[in-house]
Amino acid sequence: MKKALVPSLLLFLGFVLNTWTVKAQEKVVGYIVAGNVDDKFNEITAKKLTHVNYAFANIEKGKIVEGSPKDKERLKKINGLKQDNPDLKILISVGGWAWSGGFSKAVANKINRERFANSGISFLKKHDIDGIDLDWEYPGQPGAGNLHSPEDKQNFTAILKLFRKKLDSLGKVDSKNYLLTIATAANKEYLKHVELDKIHPHLDFINIMSYDYRGGWNNSTSHHTNLYDSETDPETYKRSTNTAVKEHLATGVPSEKLVIGVAFYGRGWHETENKNAGLHQRAFGKSFSINYREIKDSLKDGTYSRFWDKSARAPYLWRKDTGTFITYDDPESIRQKVNFIKEHNLGGIMFWQYHGDDGELLETLYTEFKKQ
Repeated sequence: MKKALVPSLLLFLGFVLNTWTVKAQEKVVGYIVAGNVDDKFNEITAKKLTHVNYAFANIEKGKIVEGSPKDKERLKKINGLKQDNPDLKILISVGGWAWSGGFSKAVANKINRERFANSGISFLKKHDIDGIDLDWEYPGQPGAGNLHSPEDKQNFTAILKLFRKKLDSLGKVDSKNYLLTIATAANKEYLKHVELDKIHPHLDFINIMSYDYRGGWNNSTSHHTNLYDSETDPETYKRSTNTAVKEHLATGVPSEKLVIGVAFYGRGWHETENKNAGLHQRAFGKSFSINYREIKDSLKDGTYSRFWDKSARAPYLWRKDTGTFITYDDPESIRQKVNFIKEHNLGGIMFWQYHGDDGELLETLYTEFKKQ
């Protein structure tokens, strides 16, 4: 009887190990905006995620601090998701577009870096979370008009090295593997201002913000999160997720450490020229952003027509009477991106942000990653 159980046990263990390997490599990282935890917490399906990045912590007087007095309770609720998914990892994302102004000074010298890193460790222990995600927008560049300096390049490497050392030391005490990740911009200019070849050994993985290639800061339309270059794009430097991945790989980052971003929102323009269904045309009206769940509502009433750019592998919408053009991700483009991840042995997918979706996009990710 015992001998008969051995093959079955080995088969079961093999299945568990194989499942764990796939799950560890193919990450599904969801950014959850702090305020949405208050009234939309019940919409979160923990079993479909591997990581949650809680956005955002702020930087004040050189220290990582809560962005809101409600963060203690919010993070407690987020930690409660582990009841449904014990393997779920919770990270605090620091900075972001609005709160990156304190990074440069916080890491400017050894004393400052020690204070900054210690504050991160204290934050992590206080809220019983699994790691830190630094979303500095951007080292050596102004971002939203932020303080920056040429020394940011080396200082960013130094703070990540210090964080890794402190997290590893804490992990030895707690018998736990604490995570350290960053969010990177999907363009060459960003890569010029960081030492990715020196940084990646200190990181568990890198979230490429492979969206916002085009938006209201441009006076003509294009895809904002396309997988490949579009043949009709007149730009000399054509932006795409494929291009961003190639540029990151060229710095020496292992493919399995790269996590590509998808958008649970779209970007649009009004009063666009009526050519090529608005794609790659001048736009004279107001620009806007729109959550995917609202895009679906707009499609239901038939006022928009959906198009597919085969070369870019990206969808877009066109409303002729208002000249409204919308670029976004949908289930088809997400399926293409999951296939791309598998083909290139990448680390997985990250998305901004959880509550922009009505559940359809996340379900697509979850389903596609389960396929072998």
